[in-house]
Amino acid sequence: MSLNYNKLWKLLIDKNLNRTELKEKVGISFNVLARMGKNEPVSLESLEKICIFLKCNIGEVVDFSFKDSIEKSPKQFNSIELFAGAGGLALGLEKAGFSSLGLIEIDKDASQTLRKNRPQWRVINDDIANISSQDLLSYFSLKKGELDLLSGGAPCQSFSYAGKRLGLEDARGTLFYHYAKFLEQLQPKMFLFENVRGLLTHDHGKTYKTITDIFQSTGYTIFKQVLNAWDYGVAQKRERLITIGIRKDLASNISFSFPKPHDYKPVLRDVLTDCPVSEGTQYSAHKKAIFELVPPGGYWRDIPEDIAKEYMKSCWEMEGGRTGILRRLSMDEPSLTVLTSPSQKQTDRCHPLEARPFTVRENARCQSFPDEWKFTGSVLSQYKQVGNAVPVNLAYEIAVKIKETLEQL
Repeated sequence: MSLNYNKLWKLLIDKNLNRTELKEKVGISFNVLARMGKNEPVSLESLEKICIFLKCNIGEVVDFSFKDSIEKSPKQFNSIELFAGAGGLALGLEKAGFSSLGLIEIDKDASQTLRKNRPQWRVINDDIANISSQDLLSYFSLKKGELDLLSGGAPCQSFSYAGKRLGLEDARGTLFYHYAKFLEQLQPKMFLFENVRGLLTHDHGKTYKTITDIFQSTGYTIFKQVLNAWDYGVAQKRERLITIGIRKDLASNISFSFPKPHDYKPVLRDVLTDCPVSEGTQYSAHKKAIFELVPPGGYWRDIPEDIAKEYMKSCWEMEGGRTGILRRLSMDEPSLTVLTSPSQKQTDRCHPLEARPFTVRENARCQSFPDEWKFTGSVLSQYKQVGNAVPVNLAYEIAVKIKETLEQL
């Protein structure tokens, strides 16, 4: 059976309503709205609420179609993830249908988060250098070329040998070197390498060129694109450089395309209004009093100059807009990039309705983590885990396109 909600979207247009208004008036969650946006099933209770509000029947909001032939069982694909963090990328892959053979993460708290939420996953809490030096085929009980997907994103570092065309040796001494070692040994059908957009220009572009040269020399055709999480069901402006590789012996038979942006872009109102209560830090009394002067969507320029100048101190003389200082977000905009620390002077993200930083759970909502995903460790460690993660919904959209590519084999 397949279904779509095109009738519902047309009905909203006819009634001069948008999706956010529907969510708020009906009392459905953003996750339900997002599933409908992707033509996925939702509960009958949610559909009934919508129909009661719009005064229509279910047949007027959703189309069902049944296939006469019995569908084949979907192919199963496996993955190994490096630098797994707290699971944002892994969750997206799981949701798309990938089965994890192992996740490597050096941080103890992040590893414990993975184990707490997915006891069945093989979580390897170790330095990746200790793993990449082993016989990886034996370690993961694989044959060369059998792995479907290698995923992860090494922190950005300069390469001392960059440009000397030493192949894999160009990356020795960096964390990326170990990613490349996995790629070289396992020869997966595809790989996913995610990183910050700044990698494109890091060290005048030499760093990324060295990385792509190594990918190609290791036997892969690459595709790259900068994706903004806000385009893919994430209430956050967060740009990531996504590099996809297809093993060259397969590249002539299959094709890959990046996901298309969604029509609807969520804002903070979609994710904060029903967010569960959780731990979080607070501003000092002095800073809180100043933030109470800043209107939603405003920053330091929106308060009296003498107060701003006293707060900013040496930053007052800096050039540029300094728009991150005393920045208070609005419910009608997406979050700025979620960071690993809840409160720093030049990168403030104050809650729209209260003079405080976002809680851990609110940041997790902005990263599209499901509410049932629990983080372990201290509050500051949890903030760090959430801030370092790949947004789950972005990871899912990319994973779906990778799966579609693998299904062509």
